[in-house]
Amino acid sequence: MNRLNCTTVLTVILLVTTCLDGAGREIRDIDADRDAFTPSTSLVDTKHSLIESAFTFIDVRNGPDTYSFPEFLFRRRISDGFELRLGVNQEIGSSGNVVTAIESGEGLGDILSSETSLFYGLKTHLTDQSGWIPRSVVIVEAFTPVASDVWNTEPVASVVWGWELPDYYRFDAAFRYVYAASEEGTFNRWQPSVALRMPVTERFEIHAEWFGTWTTGHINDTVRPFAGPGCHLLIAKGFELGLRMGWGLTQDAANFFVNAGTAYRF
Repeated sequence: MNRLNCTTVLTVILLVTTCLDGAGREIRDIDADRDAFTPSTSLVDTKHSLIESAFTFIDVRNGPDTYSFPEFLFRRRISDGFELRLGVNQEIGSSGNVVTAIESGEGLGDILSSETSLFYGLKTHLTDQSGWIPRSVVIVEAFTPVASDVWNTEPVASVVWGWELPDYYRFDAAFRYVYAASEEGTFNRWQPSVALRMPVTERFEIHAEWFGTWTTGHINDTVRPFAGPGCHLLIAKGFELGLRMGWGLTQDAANFFVNAGTAYRF
Protein backbone atom coordinates (compact mmCIF):
# COMPACT_ATOMS: atom_id res chain seq x y z
CA MET A 1 0.00 0.00 0.00
CA ASN A 2 1.43 3.37 -1.01
CA ARG A 3 0.91 6.88 0.28
CA LEU A 4 -1.69 7.60 -2.43
CA ASN A 5 -3.87 4.72 -1.24
CA CYS A 6 -3.66 5.86 2.39
CA THR A 7 -4.48 9.44 1.37
CA THR A 8 -7.51 8.19 -0.55
CA VAL A 9 -8.83 6.28 2.44
CA LEU A 10 -8.28 9.29 4.69
CA THR A 11 -10.16 11.51 2.22
CA VAL A 12 -13.12 9.12 2.22
CA ILE A 13 -13.25 9.17 6.02
CA LEU A 14 -13.15 12.98 6.07
CA LEU A 15 -15.90 13.19 3.43
CA VAL A 16 -18.11 10.86 5.41
CA THR A 17 -17.53 12.96 8.50
CA THR A 18 -18.43 16.15 6.66
CA CYS A 19 -21.39 14.96 4.63
CA LEU A 20 -23.32 12.81 7.11
CA ASP A 21 -25.52 14.76 9.48
CA GLY A 22 -25.93 12.00 12.06
CA ALA A 23 -23.24 13.15 14.50
CA GLY A 24 -24.42 13.10 18.06
CA ARG A 25 -26.30 9.81 17.94
CA GLU A 26 -25.55 7.23 20.58
CA ILE A 27 -23.44 4.49 19.03
CA ARG A 28 -24.08 0.82 19.66
CA ASP A 29 -20.56 -0.15 20.63
CA ILE A 30 -19.09 -3.48 21.73
CA ASP A 31 -16.07 -1.70 23.31
CA ALA A 32 -13.29 -3.50 21.46
CA ASP A 33 -9.77 -2.56 22.51
CA ARG A 34 -8.35 -2.82 18.98
CA ASP A 35 -10.39 0.12 17.61
CA ALA A 36 -7.58 2.52 18.54
CA PHE A 37 -4.15 2.51 20.16
CA THR A 38 -5.97 3.85 23.22
CA PRO A 39 -7.92 0.90 24.70
CA SER A 40 -11.56 1.00 25.74
CA THR A 41 -12.42 2.12 29.27
CA SER A 42 -14.92 -0.76 29.58
CA LEU A 43 -14.68 -4.42 30.52
CA VAL A 44 -16.53 -7.15 28.67
CA ASP A 45 -19.92 -7.58 30.33
CA THR A 46 -20.65 -10.68 32.37
CA LYS A 47 -22.88 -12.27 29.73
CA HIS A 48 -20.40 -12.24 26.84
CA SER A 49 -16.88 -12.96 25.62
CA LEU A 50 -15.05 -10.88 23.02
CA ILE A 51 -12.65 -11.97 20.27
CA GLU A 52 -10.55 -9.36 18.45
CA SER A 53 -8.12 -9.74 15.55
CA ALA A 54 -6.33 -7.42 13.11
CA PHE A 55 -3.68 -7.07 10.42
CA THR A 56 -1.20 -4.17 10.48
CA PHE A 57 1.09 -2.95 7.69
CA ILE A 58 3.87 -0.53 8.67
CA ASP A 59 5.88 1.41 6.09
CA VAL A 60 9.19 1.57 7.96
CA ARG A 61 11.34 4.58 7.13
CA ASN A 62 14.76 2.88 7.36
CA GLY A 63 14.29 -0.86 7.01
CA PRO A 64 12.04 -3.62 5.71
CA ASP A 65 8.29 -3.03 5.94
CA THR A 66 6.62 -4.69 8.91
CA TYR A 67 3.56 -6.97 8.94
CA SER A 68 1.69 -7.93 12.11
CA PHE A 69 -0.99 -10.66 12.28
CA PRO A 70 -3.32 -12.01 13.71
CA GLU A 71 -3.15 -9.72 16.79
CA PHE A 72 -5.62 -12.18 18.30
CA LEU A 73 -7.12 -11.27 21.67
CA PHE A 74 -9.69 -13.20 23.71
CA ARG A 75 -11.41 -11.27 26.52
CA ARG A 76 -13.65 -12.80 29.19
CA ARG A 77 -15.08 -11.37 32.45
CA ILE A 78 -14.02 -13.64 35.31
CA SER A 79 -15.40 -11.64 38.26
CA ASP A 80 -17.23 -8.42 39.01
CA GLY A 81 -14.14 -6.28 38.55
CA PHE A 82 -11.73 -8.33 36.45
CA GLU A 83 -11.42 -9.40 32.82
CA LEU A 84 -9.11 -12.17 31.58
CA ARG A 85 -7.06 -11.47 28.43
CA LEU A 86 -5.29 -14.08 26.28
CA GLY A 87 -3.71 -13.61 22.86
CA VAL A 88 -1.09 -14.40 20.24
CA ASN A 89 0.63 -12.46 17.46
CA GLN A 90 3.38 -12.69 14.86
CA GLU A 91 5.36 -9.74 13.54
CA ILE A 92 7.62 -9.95 10.49
CA GLY A 93 9.89 -7.08 9.41
CA SER A 94 11.78 -4.31 11.19
CA SER A 95 10.59 -4.51 14.77
CA GLY A 96 10.38 -1.46 17.01
CA ASN A 97 7.60 0.50 15.31
CA VAL A 98 4.85 -0.08 17.88
CA VAL A 99 1.52 1.22 16.52
CA THR A 100 -0.87 -1.19 18.25
CA ALA A 101 -1.25 -2.41 21.82
CA ILE A 102 0.53 -5.63 20.79
CA GLU A 103 4.08 -5.53 22.15
CA SER A 104 6.99 -6.14 19.74
CA GLY A 105 10.78 -6.09 19.64
CA GLU A 106 12.94 -3.02 19.37
CA GLY A 107 15.49 -1.52 17.08
CA LEU A 108 16.60 -4.23 14.65
CA GLY A 109 17.11 -1.57 11.98
CA ASP A 110 17.49 -2.89 8.43
CA ILE A 111 17.53 -6.54 9.53
CA LEU A 112 14.53 -8.65 8.56
CA SER A 113 13.27 -10.42 11.68
CA SER A 114 10.32 -12.45 12.88
CA GLU A 115 8.78 -12.61 16.33
CA THR A 116 5.85 -14.68 17.62
CA SER A 117 4.53 -13.93 21.11
CA LEU A 118 1.86 -15.12 23.50
CA PHE A 119 0.33 -12.57 25.81
CA TYR A 120 -1.87 -12.85 28.87
CA GLY A 121 -3.14 -10.57 31.57
CA LEU A 122 -6.01 -8.90 33.41
CA LYS A 123 -8.05 -5.75 32.97
CA THR A 124 -9.72 -4.26 36.03
CA HIS A 125 -12.25 -1.50 36.61
CA LEU A 126 -11.15 1.48 38.72
CA THR A 127 -13.71 4.31 38.64
CA ASP A 128 -16.99 5.30 37.01
CA GLN A 129 -17.48 8.74 35.51
CA SER A 130 -18.84 11.23 38.04
CA GLY A 131 -18.43 14.90 37.24
CA TRP A 132 -14.75 15.48 36.56
CA ILE A 133 -13.84 12.00 37.77
CA PRO A 134 -13.32 9.85 34.64
CA ARG A 135 -14.24 6.27 33.96
CA SER A 136 -10.98 4.34 34.25
CA VAL A 137 -9.41 0.88 34.03
CA VAL A 138 -5.99 -0.70 34.54
CA ILE A 139 -4.51 -3.38 32.26
CA VAL A 140 -1.64 -5.59 33.44
CA GLU A 141 -0.18 -7.98 30.86
CA ALA A 142 2.94 -9.92 29.91
CA PHE A 143 4.25 -10.80 26.45
CA THR A 144 6.29 -14.00 26.16
CA PRO A 145 8.06 -14.80 22.85
CA VAL A 146 7.81 -18.35 21.51
CA ALA A 147 9.91 -17.60 18.41
CA SER A 148 12.20 -14.58 18.51
CA ASP A 149 15.75 -13.23 18.56
CA VAL A 150 15.09 -11.99 22.10
CA TRP A 151 13.47 -14.33 24.63
CA ASN A 152 12.71 -12.03 27.57
CA THR A 153 9.14 -11.89 28.85
CA GLU A 154 8.05 -8.24 28.82
CA PRO A 155 5.64 -7.01 31.55
CA VAL A 156 3.27 -4.20 30.53
CA ALA A 157 1.07 -1.93 32.67
CA SER A 158 -1.51 0.51 31.28
CA VAL A 159 -3.91 2.96 32.87
CA VAL A 160 -6.80 4.17 30.68
CA TRP A 161 -9.29 6.91 31.54
CA GLY A 162 -11.91 8.94 29.72
CA TRP A 163 -15.09 10.99 29.75
CA GLU A 164 -18.34 10.79 27.82
CA LEU A 165 -18.99 14.28 26.42
CA PRO A 166 -22.15 15.95 25.08
CA ASP A 167 -23.69 14.36 21.96
CA TYR A 168 -22.11 11.03 22.94
CA TYR A 169 -18.61 12.13 21.98
CA ARG A 170 -15.92 10.47 24.10
CA PHE A 171 -12.44 11.64 25.03
CA ASP A 172 -10.09 8.88 26.20
CA ALA A 173 -6.44 8.86 27.23
CA ALA A 174 -3.97 6.19 28.27
CA PHE A 175 -0.47 5.78 29.58
CA ARG A 176 1.38 2.51 28.97
CA TYR A 177 4.69 1.35 30.44
CA VAL A 178 6.71 -1.60 29.10
CA TYR A 179 9.79 -3.12 30.71
CA ALA A 180 11.11 -4.04 27.29
CA ALA A 181 14.00 -6.15 26.05
CA SER A 182 16.43 -6.05 23.14
CA GLU A 183 19.60 -7.91 22.18
CA GLU A 184 21.53 -5.20 24.09
CA GLY A 185 19.53 -5.65 27.30
CA THR A 186 16.40 -4.32 29.02
CA PHE A 187 15.11 -0.74 28.82
CA ASN A 188 11.98 1.36 29.44
CA ARG A 189 9.27 2.08 26.87
CA TRP A 190 6.71 4.82 27.63
CA GLN A 191 3.55 5.15 25.52
CA PRO A 192 1.02 7.96 26.08
CA SER A 193 -2.04 8.36 23.86
CA VAL A 194 -5.24 10.41 23.48
CA ALA A 195 -8.29 9.73 21.30
CA LEU A 196 -11.47 11.69 20.50
CA ARG A 197 -14.28 9.32 19.48
CA MET A 198 -17.21 10.75 17.51
CA PRO A 199 -20.43 8.89 16.54
CA VAL A 200 -21.71 9.44 13.01
CA THR A 201 -24.63 7.01 13.13
CA GLU A 202 -25.79 4.46 15.69
CA ARG A 203 -23.48 1.87 14.11
CA PHE A 204 -20.62 3.97 12.73
CA GLU A 205 -18.02 5.82 14.80
CA ILE A 206 -14.89 7.73 13.80
CA HIS A 207 -11.97 8.89 15.89
CA ALA A 208 -8.88 11.07 15.76
CA GLU A 209 -5.87 9.94 17.77
CA TRP A 210 -2.36 10.88 18.79
CA PHE A 211 0.02 8.42 20.44
CA GLY A 212 3.73 7.87 20.78
CA THR A 213 6.56 5.70 22.04
CA TRP A 214 9.54 7.02 24.00
CA THR A 215 12.40 4.79 25.13
CA THR A 216 14.91 5.34 27.93
CA GLY A 217 17.86 3.14 28.79
CA HIS A 218 18.20 1.70 25.28
CA ILE A 219 21.52 1.95 23.45
CA ASN A 220 19.70 3.96 20.75
CA ASP A 221 16.80 5.76 22.40
CA THR A 222 14.01 6.80 20.04
CA VAL A 223 10.98 9.11 19.94
CA ARG A 224 8.13 7.81 17.74
CA PRO A 225 4.91 9.86 17.82
CA PHE A 226 2.03 9.16 15.40
CA ALA A 227 -1.27 10.85 14.52
CA GLY A 228 -4.16 9.69 12.41
CA PRO A 229 -7.85 8.83 12.03
CA GLY A 230 -9.84 5.64 12.37
CA CYS A 231 -13.35 4.27 12.27
CA HIS A 232 -15.37 1.18 13.08
CA LEU A 233 -18.73 -0.10 11.86
CA LEU A 234 -21.08 -2.48 13.63
CA ILE A 235 -22.38 -4.53 10.69
CA ALA A 236 -24.30 -7.18 12.65
CA LYS A 237 -25.23 -7.89 16.23
CA GLY A 238 -21.95 -8.20 18.12
CA PHE A 239 -19.74 -8.05 15.00
CA GLU A 240 -17.76 -5.00 13.86
CA LEU A 241 -15.16 -4.03 11.29
CA GLY A 242 -12.54 -1.40 11.98
CA LEU A 243 -9.90 0.60 10.12
CA ARG A 244 -7.25 2.94 11.50
CA MET A 245 -4.12 4.56 10.09
CA GLY A 246 -1.49 7.07 11.07
CA TRP A 247 1.62 8.94 10.04
CA GLY A 248 4.93 9.18 11.88
CA LEU A 249 5.82 12.67 13.12
CA THR A 250 9.59 12.20 13.57
CA GLN A 251 12.42 10.56 11.64
CA ASP A 252 12.49 7.75 14.21
CA ALA A 253 8.86 6.84 13.48
CA ALA A 254 7.61 4.84 10.51
CA ASN A 255 6.31 6.75 7.49
CA PHE A 256 2.79 5.47 8.01
CA PHE A 257 0.76 2.44 9.06
CA VAL A 258 -2.66 0.98 8.29
CA ASN A 259 -4.53 -1.43 10.53
CA ALA A 260 -7.70 -3.35 9.66
CA GLY A 261 -9.50 -5.77 11.92
CA THR A 262 -12.62 -7.27 13.41
CA ALA A 263 -14.21 -7.86 16.78
CA TYR A 264 -16.91 -10.38 17.65
CA ARG A 265 -18.89 -10.49 20.89
CA PHE A 266 -20.68 -13.73 21.76
